[in-house]
Formats: sequence, C-alpha cells, structure tokens
Amino acid sequence: MMIAVVIPCYKVRNHILDVLQAIGNEVSHIYIVDDACPENSGEYVEKNTKDPRIKVIYHEKNKGVGGAVITGYKEAISDGAEIVVKLDGDGQMNPDFIPKLVIPIETGEADYSKGNRFFDVEKLLIMPRMRLIGNSFLSLINKMVNGYWNIIDPTNGFTAIHVNVLKLLPLNKIDNRYFFESDMLFRLSVLRAVVKDIPISPVYGNEKSNLIIGTVLWEFPMKYVNRFLKRFFYCYLLRDFNAGTMQFLGGLLAIIVGLVFGIYHWVTSYEAMSTTPAGTVMIAALLIILGFQLLLSALNFDIQNIPHHPIQKQ
Repeated sequence: MMIAVVIPCYKVRNHILDVLQAIGNEVSHIYIVDDACPENSGEYVEKNTKDPRIKVIYHEKNKGVGGAVITGYKEAISDGAEIVVKLDGDGQMNPDFIPKLVIPIETGEADYSKGNRFFDVEKLLIMPRMRLIGNSFLSLINKMVNGYWNIIDPTNGFTAIHVNVLKLLPLNKIDNRYFFESDMLFRLSVLRAVVKDIPISPVYGNEKSNLIIGTVLWEFPMKYVNRFLKRFFYCYLLRDFNAGTMQFLGGLLAIIVGLVFGIYHWVTSYEAMSTTPAGTVMIAALLIILGFQLLLSALNFDIQNIPHHPIQKQ
C-alpha cells in the first residue's frame, strides 16, 4: 500500500533533517508543511535534502499543528496515498515505528492507529513528570469524551489513518490547534471507526514544546464538553436509542429530582424551624443513589460499546 507521511513544521529546524533521514523506504511520499515557521523550516529542508519523496508546502499564515496536518492530509489524498502517517518534526517520534503503526491498517484490523507511550512502564521514567501527569489526566478526559476506552494515550500525535476513512472526515471542521488529536478521535467515534494503540518509545531531548499550558486550561474544557454532548447526541439519540441512552437520561433525571426534592424540603423545614422527616430524607437519598447507579451502568455500556468492525472497506 502507498504510505505517505505528513510532518507539520513550526520551530523544528534543529531536528527536521534527522527526522527525515530516519524515514524508511516503506514511505512513498513525505509532505513537509511549513506552518509560517519563523525559522523557515521548509526552505531549510529544500536547501539541505535531495530526497525525491519530499514535497514542501507553505502556509502564509500560521494555522496551528492541526491546520498544517489537514493541509498535508488533503495533499496526500490528491496524490493517491492509501495510508497517511502524521509525524512531528521535533524528533520526539521515532520514524522506525512507522511500519508497526501501519500494519493494523494494512491488515484491515483498524482504521486509525495511535502511538502509545505508556505501554512500557520502565520507559515512562524518561518522560518529564509534569508531562506524564498532564497526559494521564487528558487521557482520562478523552476516554469519557470520545468513547475510546481502549486507548491509553489519546493525546499522542504519532498516528496513521486509512485514506478511505480520512475521506469520510469533515477535515474543514477539525480543530486547527493543539486540540487536533482529541478532535480527530471525536470525529472518528462518530463514524464508529476502529482505533488501535501501538506501543512506541518516547524520545525526549533538548527540544521545547510550543504548547502553552494556560491555553490548554482555558480552551480545552469547553471543547471537551462540546464534543461530549455532540457524541451523546449523535451516537445515543440521533443514530441510536439504546440501553445506554435510557440509563444515562434516567440517572441524570433521578439525581436532579433527588437533589431538588431534598433541597426543597430541607429549606422548608429550616424556615419552619422543624426537623425534616426521615422518610423525606430517605426518598431524596434513594433517588440520588439510584441516579448514580444508573450513570455507572451507562458508563459500563459505553465502555462495552467501543467499535470493533473497521469501516475502511465498507
């Protein structure tokens, strides 16, 4: 199968040539997307490499990592690629793992594969502690939002996708910035695409991340809420109405009714300077407990509802 690699470039001049040299012969096309890089990474690549597989694409304005990858995706589709790999240019992703990443797609086991840095516990020791904690937290949030409970490292950007699945995605709607990986999983979950984890080894040197923590804390929460509500609507209301739907809605309703009922009678008793009857307290408590039990059942249903049938050949 024809494999293409897309590399978004922004402040990666010190690492990009080493990354390109490490890409094996299994790759037919390499798209360098210079995202208005202040270091002129694209021009630097053109002057210092003679690899005929390389095509440099320039953005006049910075679009973000997601916008650069999407530009590369569109170019790969136009050139007839069958599998498209996304690889960063900062040297943190080892190109030697590209064959392992594409195997599940070539064999029809998956539609989209992602690198998993958390598989080997020993190798986690080389990951900066704050990055490890942050990625672990984001991984948990992503599981709830996207429904891929089998994915351990959802925010990892070392990925591969079958072009037939790529064509089904609304590329112009996917987030252009650092929310790109999470948004990709949301879009894939709506399609019911199969996603597979591939163990890889992280590489950390003297490179600096362009991700600003403040931006994550400010922008990501509302985006996660938005994607969670959309997934629930698409997958549990619009396209299907199943046991998980009833459990979630029933649990939410029971908790709300229990809280409103309990607060109302507590306020009434407080104003009357009297004790709330034990039966009233029990009713409120039972409703809340029942609600939590139903929400746990809905969570279990969602975990069991992970896609298992690839859509690449449908």
